[in-house]
Amino acid sequence: MKYEIVMLEEKRVVGFCQRTGNDKGDMGNVIGGLWQKWGQVNDVQGRKNKKYIGLYTDYVGMEYDTTVGCEIDKNASIPEGMTEKIIPKGKYAKFVLKGDVVKAVQKAWGDIWNMDLERTFTADFEEYQEGEDMENMEIHIYVAIK
Repeated sequence: MKYEIVMLEEKRVVGFCQRTGNDKGDMGNVIGGLWQKWGQVNDVQGRKNKKYIGLYTDYVGMEYDTTVGCEIDKNASIPEGMTEKIIPKGKYAKFVLKGDVVKAVQKAWGDIWNMDLERTFTADFEEYQEGEDMENMEIHIYVAIK
């Protein structure tokens, strides 16, 4: 799987968060439930763009926090009921894929977990580009690396 190395500035993300992990039997339901909940949000004050973010942070072994939301301005307030997470400034492996938002992303993560990347496990995320075609969307996956 091809990728490029990019440097990112810090990003501030708000959304709905829940703890899960690769070895949890309900991982798919947890993540799917967060996306469903996010789909009911009309607007977020201070939103930087129309992209959606699926963020993975606070890794402990195979467990992590999953946050589904969007990037907001640094001075925007956190909406009630949502969690704030910071994507740290740093070096990331950037993967670009196009396809079904579920199938393409699941396959990509399966491949990424099996790659020999020097991961930092600080913050990894999917950035869903603007558009409504869920079967043929462009998605960028960023994996924090050393």
